[in-house]
Amino acid sequence: MNIELEDGERIDDLEFDNLKIIQNKNWFCFGIDSILLSDFAKEIKDGSIIGDLGSGTGIISILLSKKTNSKKIYEIEYQKNMAKMARKSLCLNQLNDKIEIKNIDIKNLHEEFQSNFFDAIVTNPPYKKDGTGIKNENEEKLIARHEVKCTLDDILSQSYKVLKDKGEFYMVHRPDRLVDIISSMRRYRIEPKKLRIVYSNEAGEAKLILIKGIKNSRTELKLQKPLYIYNKDGSYTDEILKIYNKK
Repeated sequence: MNIELEDGERIDDLEFDNLKIIQNKNWFCFGIDSILLSDFAKEIKDGSIIGDLGSGTGIISILLSKKTNSKKIYEIEYQKNMAKMARKSLCLNQLNDKIEIKNIDIKNLHEEFQSNFFDAIVTNPPYKKDGTGIKNENEEKLIARHEVKCTLDDILSQSYKVLKDKGEFYMVHRPDRLVDIISSMRRYRIEPKKLRIVYSNEAGEAKLILIKGIKNSRTELKLQKPLYIYNKDGSYTDEILKIYNKK
């Protein structure tokens, strides 16, 4: 298929089920956090309708289209340029019937979708509160990294409105925001059910958290075993190799 690339764009091989993705080197490119979230959420039930909030390049949706037996996936992306590029990735992978992109503000999600629409929601949101950290001058990266266009509360409040009762919510985030995350999930009645902490290696500090919640569920949080990315020699652990489909 002939896909016309714009300045800065490239095609990357995901090395999974012949999937590829288009990224722009000048914008925010996906990292291991998105890969880990797609693996964490692969337990989503067959026939589910999935919402990918702040979908960016579309990496999570593309992987979930093969890792799950979902009925439909909706990518929700605020940035027009990013949504345009993501649409080309769908064409490249022939996923236009499986995945649909909505170029809308997450804060208006309930206006686009009716209540109780989604069976599951996944999200890799901006990690940094607005006004904290070093802000990159590139607007695309700024929106992806900082809560300038949507906050944690925006994501949780909108997710509650459009999730079905007992619908599932999956998110990857930073450990330093864990208290904020659990507080916000409880505030919007998406009960934290499963938490996994990701470390660079056994001697390192926590780098990421993977958390699952269920709408209107009873309280019971299960802490899973830690996930280590690297061995002592700097090589990927067996579990990471398996996630990357290299073992």
